[in-house]
Amino acid sequence: MDQDMFDTQSADGRAAQAESQIQELQKITDYEIKEWPIEVLVDKFTNGKETDTSELFIPDYQREMVWTAKQQSRFIESILIRLPVPFIFAADVAQGDKTGFLEIVDGSQRLRTLDDFLGNRLQLVGLLRLTSANGMFFKDFSVARKLRFKRQTIRVIEMTDKADEDARREMFDRLNSGGTKLKSMEIRRGVHSGKYTDFITECADIELFKQIVKPSNRNAKHKEHEEMVLRYFAYVDNYKGFNKSVEGFLTEYLQSGNKSFDEQKLNAQRIEFSKMLEFVQKHFPNGFKRVGHESVPRIRFESIAVGTTLALRENPSLEPTNVSSWLDNPEFISHTRSDASNSRPKLINRIHFVRDNLLGHAVIYDEKTAEAEASANAEAPEEDTQLNLI
Repeated sequence: MDQDMFDTQSADGRAAQAESQIQELQKITDYEIKEWPIEVLVDKFTNGKETDTSELFIPDYQREMVWTAKQQSRFIESILIRLPVPFIFAADVAQGDKTGFLEIVDGSQRLRTLDDFLGNRLQLVGLLRLTSANGMFFKDFSVARKLRFKRQTIRVIEMTDKADEDARREMFDRLNSGGTKLKSMEIRRGVHSGKYTDFITECADIELFKQIVKPSNRNAKHKEHEEMVLRYFAYVDNYKGFNKSVEGFLTEYLQSGNKSFDEQKLNAQRIEFSKMLEFVQKHFPNGFKRVGHESVPRIRFESIAVGTTLALRENPSLEPTNVSSWLDNPEFISHTRSDASNSRPKLINRIHFVRDNLLGHAVIYDEKTAEAEASANAEAPEEDTQLNLI
């Protein structure tokens, strides 16, 4: 609200307006607190799971199982020794194919852990208090303990059917953006779903991409590979317009893509992404990796991927020579240090370094030159060689 407008309103008027808004917003966050036995909770989750008819289900915007066995074990230990555990948040779906079903808004890791434990797929490890249970499965406990465990209750906060999908996603965002529970791309997938988000997932699942990048299982579950793909498209489309907030830059780009979805434009992006991957596989001895390294840092990936695409836009028939002579030399490594990530001039430097070396006319960009070039291009139209896709 404009400050002048705020000042002209009476205190009573502002209070009345706030009260009205509070009451309206509370309608979509109405909830009930229930306590369900663990056995019932898991049954609601597993019964009908194969046919997608489980009463309690985890929506597609939620992350996969990313807890380690030690994290899972500590959660089970807390239940066994009756330490407090967080509530599970669920929402009564008001419309669509899942009307009347309960959607997990927060608690998918806990619910999956309970399912794994009762199903004897979780072996307890790393317990610091209940040390005698290390190495045990659920089946190894006494009959009495197993019965008591299944009867023990978990509190569930159930949002009523007044909460629509937007309200559920907002709740998901608020529950998961206050700490470090989710990685950035996991939160984006939960809050900013749409056809372009699905497109990012599709590209991240391309077999050649996974072969070259080889994300670890843990990074894959945290959607790290999707984060890389989003960075690629965002920087290819507007790297000169990047500001110092990577999170904001990527989120705004994803939002824009979901709002202005165009299948023809995405086909062009898909083709360009595939050509870049094929080029890297053919001409870069270790793909995106450094010699002797297994992981691919984001900053190195985006430098090579975006720089390669810019080079191919200038020369689609490009056949570079002796890529190894500059790919792992000290100059390129200095461009891709971790402290170079949140600077527009350094971003331009490393992308242009790859582009110009591939084209055979490398230029050394200092930070002042890069910043001047970025400012000069801030309001200028994109070159004919670039695709204004979103």
